[in-house]
Amino acid sequence: MVSLKLMADTRTRLLQMLAKKSFRLGSFKLSSGGTSDYYVDCRLTTLDAEGAVATGEAVLEEIRARAWNASAIGGLTMGADPIVVATSVISAQRGTPINGFLVRKAEKTHGTGQRIEGFREKGARVVIVDDVCTTGASTIQAIEAAREFGFVITGVMCLVEREEAGGRVNVEKAASPAPFAALFTANAVRAEHVKTVEAK
Repeated sequence: MVSLKLMADTRTRLLQMLAKKSFRLGSFKLSSGGTSDYYVDCRLTTLDAEGAVATGEAVLEEIRARAWNASAIGGLTMGADPIVVATSVISAQRGTPINGFLVRKAEKTHGTGQRIEGFREKGARVVIVDDVCTTGASTIQAIEAAREFGFVITGVMCLVEREEAGGRVNVEKAASPAPFAALFTANAVRAEHVKTVEAK
């Protein structure tokens, strides 16, 4: 069992990295079609060497704390890709491996034509992950593809929830009865960014 202090330390480290590397203030057009005065690009953290370690540790600790007991972790390419790999690697290093799978945005038109890549064991308990949740569309695509394949979803998680556009409600509805959790809200990342980056 991971100690609460270790979890807090890991989450603090990841929050600081997201605030420094991934958060930007300005005027941005979102993939949902809306506009925002900030943008969060989690890949600048999850694809950073130290950021990948912090991501894998934080996600794994959250999965363990919630007792989701998953055999695998996966999500829609490409926001989920580095989260999946980092978590799988950290879990193996800790002696409790959780395999990874990736969900294509569409089935391949060649080869085996599959949409799920990597771990493929029907009936397995899995966790769906995503980097940012705005409307929840990409997370929902992954949920639907995973269930269609035959996975049993035990939990759904994103790194940063924007708390707008009905994202949480949309994901919770699609994920039910599996629970949805966010490691951080965009407001928390923004506050840390303003405190540690903008203040300099």
